[in-house]
Amino acid sequence: MPTYQYRCTHCGTDLEVVQKFTDDALTVCPECEGSLRKVFSAVGVVFKGSGFYKTDNRSSSKPAAKAAEPAKTEAKPAAKVEAKSA
Repeated sequence: MPTYQYRCTHCGTDLEVVQKFTDDALTVCPECEGSLRKVFSAVGVVFKGSGFYKTDNRSSSKPAAKAAEPAKTEAKPAAKVEAKSA
């Protein structure tokens, strides 16, 4: 069964309650009888199995993309300079 966190909007009391999925959410604070709101927080993530390391790769069923070809530049021959002897 999941544990839910609630906080009273009036007095700020925090509650942790173990409830079934089918149970209704709590709405009344047991301390001051103010209204309760659910508090949502980050959950811990557990990675199990292979595939979670930098060196692990998914096997590819698609052929690899061709490597980028170097750009071709037009090579123009250098202008010939003829020196005339006097």
